[in-house]
Amino acid sequence: MFIGQRKVVCLVVFSFAMIHALPLTLSILLSFFLSNSTNLLAYSRPNIIFIFIDDLGWGDVGCYGNDFIDTPNIDQLAKDGMRFTDFYAAGAVCSPTRCAVQSGQNQARIGITAHIPGHWRPFERVINPQTTMALPLDVVTVAESMKQAGYTTGYVGKWHLGRGDQFGPDKQGYDFAAEINGPHLPGRFKATNPKIAKPAPGQFRTDYESELCESFIRENKNKPFFLMLSPYAVHIPLASKSELVEKYRKRAKEKNRSLPHPVYAGLVEEVDHQVGRIVNEVEAQGLSDTTMIVFTSDNGGLNKRYDYNEQSDDVVSDLAPLKGEKGSLHEGGIRVPLIVKYPKMIKPGTISSEPTISYDFYPTFVEAAGGTLPENQTIDGLNILPLLQNPKAKLNRKAIHWHYPHYHHDRPAGAIRDRDWKLIEYLDGTGDIELYHISQDLSESNNLADERKGKVADLKKKLSGWRNEVLARIPVPNPSYDPERAPEWWSRRSGKPIDSSARKRFPATEKDL
Repeated sequence: MFIGQRKVVCLVVFSFAMIHALPLTLSILLSFFLSNSTNLLAYSRPNIIFIFIDDLGWGDVGCYGNDFIDTPNIDQLAKDGMRFTDFYAAGAVCSPTRCAVQSGQNQARIGITAHIPGHWRPFERVINPQTTMALPLDVVTVAESMKQAGYTTGYVGKWHLGRGDQFGPDKQGYDFAAEINGPHLPGRFKATNPKIAKPAPGQFRTDYESELCESFIRENKNKPFFLMLSPYAVHIPLASKSELVEKYRKRAKEKNRSLPHPVYAGLVEEVDHQVGRIVNEVEAQGLSDTTMIVFTSDNGGLNKRYDYNEQSDDVVSDLAPLKGEKGSLHEGGIRVPLIVKYPKMIKPGTISSEPTISYDFYPTFVEAAGGTLPENQTIDGLNILPLLQNPKAKLNRKAIHWHYPHYHHDRPAGAIRDRDWKLIEYLDGTGDIELYHISQDLSESNNLADERKGKVADLKKKLSGWRNEVLARIPVPNPSYDPERAPEWWSRRSGKPIDSSARKRFPATEKDL
């Protein structure tokens, strides 16, 4: 009987002790969780503004070394946030990278490997695979995942992922969709959505896009939002505001510079004004601390049009020290700026040299939103939030791959970057290989393929295995190959040869309209 009583007493004492220890236990557990996580209580559910410039080169803004064009707002964004030195566009032209951003996948999985609709050279050595002409509607886009996480979503600007209303951004998860088509000057562009405000008379496209973004921010300031701005700038044909063009014409003369083209320089500064307007609106609405602003480009910069005609086309910019340009898998075609500002997570003025790529945005945005990735869709990207917290962090990534089986500023090719090494394999039947120690040879001036045959074999095997995994479409020998006619460019849309000589010069400013 005494033993039973003792058990009861012990149980009462133990229970009393546990009750009183519970707050301390919970406090310890909570402290452990907060110190061993990304601190979701502090960082979760920021507003996200994704600024996605068209054809902006890696070195076209001040914080990446440009000493000719004034980009104070973009430079300030880098001072306030993190600048990435080794960020890559998923594609060498626009539509593939846009596909990668929206899907979280390497575009080779979907088949959008050229710009839509693309062009081709029917008498070349190989036949290029036909690109998929629209982002499939069954793809769960980043906007749809953000909506599932409770975000209001908005899209402003160039879409280029399928023609027709059935494939627009409003069909791919964007609550507010302002798809805009046409070049930069007043009266030359229009929004496809008849429900949104039309541009004012004399309004430039960059100002119209900025105005739509400002309205979206104001209207959704009291709830989490995801806004993607995709300007047509700085894509050719070149055109900009006359006062900016004149400013850079004078500067070019003073500095005895031929590149960048003064009109292009003016267009880059217009983009900088866009960034400034968005940052100012975020600040005006008291959202600076709770908003992540991301700035990047869809592919590398442009030197000149692929079928350049001196009579009608301008030379755009100098990509040095990078080799190649848009349409090439050399660094000039795929290495682009990336700047991220988020005061709650990122220390000002930090730099990350970790290799990252466009399809990393999808899982990063969804993780920041506290959402979940789609269960039945491969996501190739990696969450880069750890890099934003710690610029010296490394991602658990085996390699980065590219697949561009088309003629453009270079031949059809695939590429792989595996840490310090980069291999380019041409898919035009020549068997040509280039190997670079990319961390030491940014300009890709020293092809080590003959010297490092073991490394070549290793990277070729990895690249081939990846192509098999994603079912990448490969060029095939062309029975109509004609060396004399091989340089001819044909339009996929018209099915006819492209007559470059018939192209007229585009008006450079509103004064030339």
